[in-house]
Amino acid sequence: MIYELRIYHVMPGRMPDINKRFNDVTMGLFKKHSMQVVGFWQSAVGESDELIYMMAFEDMNDMQRKWAAFQTDPEWQEARQKSEVNGPLVVRVTNKILRPTPYSPIK
Repeated sequence: MIYELRIYHVMPGRMPDINKRFNDVTMGLFKKHSMQVVGFWQSAVGESDELIYMMAFEDMNDMQRKWAAFQTDPEWQEARQKSEVNGPLVVRVTNKILRPTPYSPIK
């Protein structure tokens, strides 16, 4: 397994909009494309403009295949366009691909 850590640096004032998009559309599309969500977080202390989440994939090929299917899904393209009618929701995305260490409780 590999894990993808994604940090969305959200436009000021747009956190409710991105949370709505994930809740109403994105989570369903992740399920449709068999994408495994480990979890979502927002900072309790620190930067309040970050939405952080982690995905699990079998390997890099699995990750690339599933993201490609997600990105080209017409339902995603329409939802993204509608949610960004008043401008982009995200300033930038930071992501890291993580491999568990041999002693990690999560494999």
